[in-house]
Amino acid sequence: MPYQDVFLVFWEQVKESVEEGNFAKLTMAKTIGKPDLKNIFVRPVYSKDGFKVLLKFRYRSRETEDVEEELTLDEAFLVLKPHLRKSFFSVLLFTTTKDVIFKINKKGAGSITESLPSFQNVTQAQLDQE
Repeated sequence: MPYQDVFLVFWEQVKESVEEGNFAKLTMAKTIGKPDLKNIFVRPVYSKDGFKVLLKFRYRSRETEDVEEELTLDEAFLVLKPHLRKSFFSVLLFTTTKDVIFKINKKGAGSITESLPSFQNVTQAQLDQE
């Protein structure tokens, strides 16, 4: 199945984990080549305005500062989607009930696998204040 279709199925699991309150973290990993962008992390932020996520772009180069921004889950989806297959081959969803791994193979097909949870608790993200 094309990775775009499988990613939509994967993203439904992300939304379910948020609704159930067990979303711990999401990580885009396994970069293609050696780009300056190393990872993208998504962590939960619960506020009086409702659920948001802290999106963090982590760079390899020490000269490039990490970039953080607070977004809704839908906004995060729009930011993450263009990085699939262009920058990253895998996305890992960590919840308190299971880990879900989305992968894209060399032919552009997507797959989803599940494993035991890496996180036992949800830790809320803190925006770095300088």
